[in-house]
Amino acid sequence: MKLKKGDTVTVTVGKDRGKTEKIEKVLIKEDKIIVTGVNRFKRHLKARAAGKPSEIVTITKAISVANVSLVCPNCKKLTRIGYGGEKGKKMRVCRKCKKEI
Repeated sequence: MKLKKGDTVTVTVGKDRGKTEKIEKVLIKEDKIIVTGVNRFKRHLKARAAGKPSEIVTITKAISVANVSLVCPNCKKLTRIGYGGEKGKKMRVCRKCKKEI
């Protein structure tokens, strides 16, 4: 997976289209990511026998990697990720400005 925790992404598809936030967690096996403040849902919890009251909780669900685009930290444009390397080091490169991400 080319995206990493801490990268800034913009949502390109869905109800949160246009939001720009940072990646909170990467789920490699599912090919999904969790982005702060994106794809949020309400969940109603019943009261428990231990005396806890019922409540409504806001949950952030995972979003597919295909529905987001990386924002380059150098040129601030939506871009794809390429790979380049010098002296045996593999690094991520912005496809638009050709600088290291």
